[in-house]
Amino acid sequence: MTIVSRRAFLRTGATATAFAAATVASPLLPRGWYGLAGAEDPDYFEREFAVTDALCRKVLSQALAKGGDYADLYFEHTVSNYLMLEDGKVNRAFSDIALGVGIRTVKGDQVGYGFTQEIGEKPMLAAAATAATIASGTAKSASARFAPLELADHYPLKTLFTAVPLETKLPLVQKANDRCFALSPLVVKVNASFHDQQKRILVVTSDGVKAGDLQPRSYLTASVVAEKGGRRERAGWNFGGRRDFAFFTPAIVESLAKTATERAVLLFDAVQPPAGEMPVVLGPGVTGVLLHEAIGHGMEADFNRKNISTYSTMIGKKVAEPFVTIVDDGTLPGQLGSINVDDEGTPGQRTVLVDKGILTSYLHDKISAKFYGVKPTGNGRRESYRHFVIPRMRNTYMVAGPAEPEEVIKAAGRGIYVQDVSNGQVKIGEGDFAFFVSQGRVIENGRLGAPIKDVNIMGNGPKMLANTTMVAHDFEIHAGGTGACGKGGQAAPCGFGQPTCLIKSLTVGGTRG
Repeated sequence: MTIVSRRAFLRTGATATAFAAATVASPLLPRGWYGLAGAEDPDYFEREFAVTDALCRKVLSQALAKGGDYADLYFEHTVSNYLMLEDGKVNRAFSDIALGVGIRTVKGDQVGYGFTQEIGEKPMLAAAATAATIASGTAKSASARFAPLELADHYPLKTLFTAVPLETKLPLVQKANDRCFALSPLVVKVNASFHDQQKRILVVTSDGVKAGDLQPRSYLTASVVAEKGGRRERAGWNFGGRRDFAFFTPAIVESLAKTATERAVLLFDAVQPPAGEMPVVLGPGVTGVLLHEAIGHGMEADFNRKNISTYSTMIGKKVAEPFVTIVDDGTLPGQLGSINVDDEGTPGQRTVLVDKGILTSYLHDKISAKFYGVKPTGNGRRESYRHFVIPRMRNTYMVAGPAEPEEVIKAAGRGIYVQDVSNGQVKIGEGDFAFFVSQGRVIENGRLGAPIKDVNIMGNGPKMLANTTMVAHDFEIHAGGTGACGKGGQAAPCGFGQPTCLIKSLTVGGTRG
């Protein structure tokens, strides 16, 4: 791979502009792809790709030709851009375009699925015929008309990312790189990157729903390597979500560089904590990924419908103390897991999973909602048009409690304080988990002590929830944009957060006695 300097890269602007102009003629880049933002553009796919109601009705009828109960179409047009710098030099810059339609037929709780990269009558009818084979009965008809949904806009864009030139994005990444080097003489290597994406979707269903959305995603990252006395430490940070380009202000760049650099340098003072069972305090914000992985997945309705989850018989029962409330929310402005509409045409909404310690709901798509006799919660999600819908989290978090953060740490006595975790493994059914603590501190005599490193924490999600003995009022939602949750071979952007909370006991894999 050829590495070029920022100055040399900018000198290629004329060539890059010529290439961009040439690609506009591609059928994947319609005439409106580079213009001003407009999330509410219900005619986008009809105008740019000739997706008419008549065509949708014909394809849906084909999907129901063998007696399926329900069918839907999921159109997608996504433009993604990536820009990466290593030590001040551009080492990767590229774009990616996805265009296609997924066609689903549902019979009971069984799904037939077909997709095509070509949006046209012949390939769509062929994909619909594939999806239809899940059933074997009398043909059914799609709705005679489609009613567009009126949706809230939880992530408005002032300008499409495709209208932001590369010359505007590059200084943002360069500044993050330069500030990381300037903040500490120990920094020897920096990787900084910016990613932006705009995803247009259109969902059309056999029962007459039509819903379109423009879903942005963007993030700025910095990864820092510091060296001291021949020893190297690495850390990083990111900011983003469903954000407009204007979100990435000089203050955000400064905070990014400062956080990434300080996290790396701090590790030179890290020690090994005691090993064994002990109290663990989870700090606010990013540690909500533990809640997401170890607890949230167990509340997705498909795992409960199939009796895989520990929570499959727990609706209406106590799963935590009365000061614990857990929410999955698709309506938080600009957050990574927010959605105006899910991928089967249900508007984004706020769902309370645990209300004052009582499990009150699962996360439903249309299939599980029908099984349980409830309304869908707007959690039917998919990675792309190549994938069918499954229940997925959006922004999952524990709400603020009554305690002071200092009181929570003091109550722990002797244990560890977790600021960030990574590289987790979870058994969804039982809820058993293990996570690597990438940032944290020792707690001694009820006070924060030395930073820690090379530590694993292990436990069981439902037991961790039941053993949450204090919750503070300092709730934070993680402000990052890189998170992607894996399930069923699909990745979906999700958000998470929580306040400081005390877990009575987890297994800590330290080494010091």
